[in-house]
Amino acid sequence: MMATVRLSFSPAPVHVRTARLVGVAVARRAGVDEALLDEVRLAIGEACTRAVALHRQYGLADLVTVEMSDSGSYTVRVIDHAPIEASIGLTKLPPDELAAESLTEDDLTTGVGFALLAGFVDDLQVRPVEDGPGTEVRMVWPVSRR
Repeated sequence: MMATVRLSFSPAPVHVRTARLVGVAVARRAGVDEALLDEVRLAIGEACTRAVALHRQYGLADLVTVEMSDSGSYTVRVIDHAPIEASIGLTKLPPDELAAESLTEDDLTTGVGFALLAGFVDDLQVRPVEDGPGTEVRMVWPVSRR
C-alpha cells in the first residue's frame, strides 16, 4: 500500500528540524537502508532550509510543503512559492561571485543548497511548480521491501 505523508509549515527555520525528523521516520518505515538515513536527514534539512530562506527573502507567508511517499521508492518533494528566477539565479553564478561578501546569508543558503543537495542525493530533480510561482525539489531514494 502506498502511503503519502504531507507536512506544511510556516517559513521559520525552527520547523526544519521537525520536517527532518518526520522525513527520517517515514524513510525508515518505507524501508530506506539505515546507511542512507543520514543522507535523507541532511537532504531534507537542506531542501527545507532553502525553501524557508526563499520565503523569508521574498516576504512570503505561504506555507512550505513537504510530501513524502513510498510508492516503489522513497520520494520527498519540498515545495516553495518563491519566484522561479530566485531558485535558479544563483546556480548560474560563477564560484567567485558566490564567495562575494555582497551576497546575503539567505542568498548563499538558496544557491549553495543545490550544490549540497546534488552531493547528497543521486536522484534529484528541481522544477517549477505547475500552478503559480514556486519550485519543487524532488529527491528519491531506493527502498528494500521486507
